[in-house]
Amino acid sequence: MNNRLLSFLLLFLPTLTIHAGDVPTQQQLANWHQWRGPYANGTAAGCVRPPVKWSESQNIAWKSDLPGEGTSTPIVWGDQVFVLSAEQTDRKAEAPPAADERSKTVPPDVYFRFFVTSINRITGEVFWQKLAVEEVPHEGHHPTHTYAGGSPATDGERLYVSFGSRGIYCFSLAGQLLWKTNLGEMRTRYGWGDAVTPVIHRDSLVVNWDQEEGSFITCLDASTGEAKWKTKRSGEVTSWNTPLVTSVAGRDVVIANGTNKVRAYDLADGKELWSCGGQTVNAIPSPVRFGDSVIAMSGYRGSLAVSIPLDSQGDITRADSVRVLSRRGTPYVPSPLLHNGRLFFTGANRDILSVLDAAAGQPIAEPRRLTGLRNIYASPMAANGHFYFVGRAGTCVVLKDNTTFEVAAVNQINDRIDASPVAVGNSLLLRSWTKLYCVQE
Repeated sequence: MNNRLLSFLLLFLPTLTIHAGDVPTQQQLANWHQWRGPYANGTAAGCVRPPVKWSESQNIAWKSDLPGEGTSTPIVWGDQVFVLSAEQTDRKAEAPPAADERSKTVPPDVYFRFFVTSINRITGEVFWQKLAVEEVPHEGHHPTHTYAGGSPATDGERLYVSFGSRGIYCFSLAGQLLWKTNLGEMRTRYGWGDAVTPVIHRDSLVVNWDQEEGSFITCLDASTGEAKWKTKRSGEVTSWNTPLVTSVAGRDVVIANGTNKVRAYDLADGKELWSCGGQTVNAIPSPVRFGDSVIAMSGYRGSLAVSIPLDSQGDITRADSVRVLSRRGTPYVPSPLLHNGRLFFTGANRDILSVLDAAAGQPIAEPRRLTGLRNIYASPMAANGHFYFVGRAGTCVVLKDNTTFEVAAVNQINDRIDASPVAVGNSLLLRSWTKLYCVQE
């Protein structure tokens, strides 16, 4: 990162609502090292000038084929883009797994190969590709899902990869396997499949393991994979959500959304600090921090967005300190975007955008349709004065960061895209089920 860019970023840190203990390092600012970016809220910091307009024939710097399929969002460190995928083989299972009686899917009767790929961000060439495991999945997955749904994370020294029930893996950035561990077979709602995204914070790797029975959250030693602690999540069922790690009053805290309750845990020992009920079933969206509170939301068969003080204690479900921000239009699969005190989110998996003042909880504008998107799984992103919303059919609506959120462009790549957009430097990375695109002017 050059000094001019760093000075610019540091100048605007206060407007991004970052707090002591949460400020990313200089290298993290220049990269996209985790799900939802350096601030864990969808804001791209190290982005000088990402493209605004593109098409199949315009501003595509390169595209790289991936083995098999995947829906997880890639991450970036330096010139390396890390992406996960799962490839079906013709190798038959010796003893095909039987479907759970509650499942709406059928387990495959063949082996799948689970790959970790490092791609050169500048050229699109493959640096290295590693087969993490070859295995027959014990359950199927939702038709709109894949066996590679969890995003990786890196601390700049090691790469942390989750294939859920197929294991958690740690690689060097050069592709050497350093350790692996298995947390068991996850039994998901209706057999829709897992999507476990690990979160790295200093020497701790946090993994949330919500399933239909026996849900837990655990913290692994980042250097060895050994468990530091494991805490039961009583009453929780499958949620597919990624925790937030933040700092309050000198203590590192893990916030995990959930169908029954949003919960906070002490990162040091896994002790539950507080809980707040009221979320909908399938609470997928990731929490985001705003000021001294955390905002949690969900939007399947209901709608709720709440702001919860981070220094809460005990069960605060009915506490006056919990503020309801919205009871309509909250997302099912996508996570919200928090940028300069404004909260952006789309309703359910549809193309209706809401924008709230995160402090007051008041709408900044009337809900509006993002024409051209239709269905959305990807989470929105902010970069260099623009907001990016990607639909499942490969359409991306780009809005200007002005008072009217004017449409800057509507772009189309004819491919299935469920992963969220990633912006680093002058590049925008879009991951489809089978390819990785680099969009650059």
